[in-house]
This record gives sequence, C-alpha cells and structure tokens, in this order.
Amino acid sequence: MTASVPRLTIVIPAYNEVESLPILLEEIRVVCERESITYEAIVIDDGSKDGSYACVEALSKNDARIQAVQFRRNCGKAAALSEGFARARGTFVITMDADLQDNPAEIPDIIKMLEDGADLVSGWKKKRYDPLGKTLPSKVFNAITGKVAGVKLHDFNCGLKGYRNEVVKSLDIYGELHRYIPVLAHWNGFKVVEKVVEHRARQYGKSKYGWARLNNGMFDLITLVFLHRYTTRPLHLFGFMGLLFSFLGLAILAGFAVNWAVTGALHVRPLMLAGVAAMIVGVQFVSIGLLGEMINNRLTNRSNPVARSTSATG
Repeated sequence: MTASVPRLTIVIPAYNEVESLPILLEEIRVVCERESITYEAIVIDDGSKDGSYACVEALSKNDARIQAVQFRRNCGKAAALSEGFARARGTFVITMDADLQDNPAEIPDIIKMLEDGADLVSGWKKKRYDPLGKTLPSKVFNAITGKVAGVKLHDFNCGLKGYRNEVVKSLDIYGELHRYIPVLAHWNGFKVVEKVVEHRARQYGKSKYGWARLNNGMFDLITLVFLHRYTTRPLHLFGFMGLLFSFLGLAILAGFAVNWAVTGALHVRPLMLAGVAAMIVGVQFVSIGLLGEMINNRLTNRSNPVARSTSATG
C-alpha cells in the first residue's frame, strides 16, 4: 500500500548534534500537529561521531514520519541537502539546521508565504546570537554575494528556508554551493523572497563556521558567476581579458619603439619584457576563448542537430 504524500517535508542536515536532535524533532511534531500539517522529517547524518544517527534511528521506530539517513563519512552540507531534496515528497520543503538555532514555530508562516506565490522563502536572522567570528564573515559574505549575484537578500546562508517541491528538484548543488541556493533558484526563474526569522542561541556543541569558509565561498561564487554568464559564450570573458593584456603590452612596446626612433638606442629593460609577456598572455587568453567557443559549438550541434522536415504536396 502506497503511503500518502505529506504536505511538508523537513530536511535536517546534522553533524554531531545528538543533544539537539530529539528536542528539535519534538518541537517540529508539536508545531505541525497543532497546525494540522502532515509532514515527514528527513534527518541526514553527515558522518557524525557522537551517535546522532543512532539517536534519530531510535526515534524513527516510534514515529514513522521521521527518517534517518547516514553518510559513512562527512560529505558536507550541500551533499546532505541534495540527498534530502532527492527524497522529499512533500508539496513544500523546509530546511532547518539541527543545532536548535532555527525555530520550528516559523513553519506555518513560511508555508503561508509559499501558498501566496513565493517559490523560495529565505530566512533572515536579523538579530543573531552568534559570536563575532561567525557574524562578521557572514556579513562580508552576504554583502559580496548580493552585489555580484544581483539577488537582494540579507542572509544567503540562513539554514531555515522554504521551497516549493519543484524548486528543490531543479537544484544541482555540490561542494559548498548550498550557500547559493537562493541565487541558483533566482537564476532558474523562481520567485525568491525573504522573511525575518527568530534566531536562537546555540545550546549544545559548537559552530562549524568561520573565516575559512568565507574563503571557500568566494571561490564558489566565482565559479557560479562564470558558469551562469559565460558557459555559452566563453570568448566574451577570455577575449576581453586577452584584449586587455594585448593592448597593455602593445602600449608598452609602442613606447619603446618611439624612444628607439627618437634616440636611436634600444635597451632591453624589465618593462619591455613585461610588455612582450603581456602580448603573449593576451594571445593565449583569446585562444582559450576561441577553443571554448569551438567546443561549445560542437556540443550544441550534437545535442541540437538541424531539423529537416518535408511537406506533402498535393
């Protein structure tokens, strides 16, 4: 017999949160039962060493709405979310961190916003209880991401988000791209809105975030922007860089040429070598762009061959 499809799927990535998980799942149960929301809670244990999986597995034996999934090693939050999204059956999907800093009481309001037309509701922890070592990198990250990606949000990395099911099924996240889920959804044409949510102080364990992850996040942002803007037109990026270096090198060498014509003397100087190097680098950038265009054109022709049609004549 096929189980009924729940209205809501809650995806909870967890890494060493054995103290928090029972409390969080009980809070979710209380809120959803009070609001008559049918739900499933999928806890993805990301290689925990503290017994988190055993804890959730024991809880699932007494509540069929709880699912426990275990990774054999720590794969990261993006992998955990991707696994949860693949398993999600609910009309709406909500993600929450397992550390109790996200409040399940926000669930009904997030669902209401999704029902009113939003495709993705991203939480904004306007008032935070994290240490400066976590809040300051977050502010820097959010400011840079919003400017570069063109998505006006205050808190891209808030774990509390709500989605329509079709949004999570459209996402392809890996590495540490979970930070950019609102950006990916926006670029896919979905309506992204923001909601101020309550942020609670951490009760157990310690934060896994800091300045080191800001560095990784910036590289991921560069990757995303490149793939979004230049995958189908690589020459626009590499050609611009190539012309920039070429003109710089040409200007330097032209200066030496004028000096040679006036004085009749030509001395090899470091600046001249820099000009020659700039010309060579410029040609290489343009060549890379052209190769990218050729590869892209070849792949496009293979996947979209020219169609031929014939019409019957009377």
